[in-house]
Amino acid sequence: MMLKKISGLFIVLASCLALFTVTAEESNEEAVAEFAAIAGHNYEMVSPAQPTQSKDKIEVLEIFWYGCPHCYDFDPELEAWLGKKPDDVEFRRMPGVFRKNWMPHARAFYAAEKLGVLDTFHTALFEAMHRDNKKIYSDDTIFEFVEGLEGVDSKAFKKAYNAFSVESKVKQATRLSRAYGIRGVPAIIVNGKYWSSGSLAGSYPELLKVVDALVDKERKKAAGE
Repeated sequence: MMLKKISGLFIVLASCLALFTVTAEESNEEAVAEFAAIAGHNYEMVSPAQPTQSKDKIEVLEIFWYGCPHCYDFDPELEAWLGKKPDDVEFRRMPGVFRKNWMPHARAFYAAEKLGVLDTFHTALFEAMHRDNKKIYSDDTIFEFVEGLEGVDSKAFKKAYNAFSVESKVKQATRLSRAYGIRGVPAIIVNGKYWSSGSLAGSYPELLKVVDALVDKERKKAAGE
């Protein structure tokens, strides 16, 4: 008799667990289905739309500033998103330039890009400024930082930093920072047509959901859906 009661209790518990699992899965599917990118709510239109550098892929562009603690906080979440980025998406970064004192960081970014050491430089500068609280804002402090950065030739960096090609990219970044119509950093531009941010979307995880939805929107447009 006792064995029958235990068996019956096990069946009831198993049934409840199965019911909970199905309900949780259904709730998750409903949440995904209900999510939508809504103009004026969690993203804005770029007007006029700006040209992209990606010819046959959907461009996702991050605009950031090394002096921005929010950009530093967002960076790991963005890196995680990049780890599962769809093959039809091309990601780029662009340093925002809204003030004159943002220009040294933009120059440093493009100098590192020119030398092919951006992967090393990008995270290292963020961590030096926001984890280690180092004040790296001027030309001289940037050069001093690079001198202690393993894997980067400080002389080649300084030459690239002052190169005409880098100056041209900084000017272009300055123009585009305003042309996109964003109101702060970090911000994400999708295919030159839409922009969103953590504050606009509500949080960084929500921002990346908006990015995914806008990428899908562009994908369907390209497919004629």
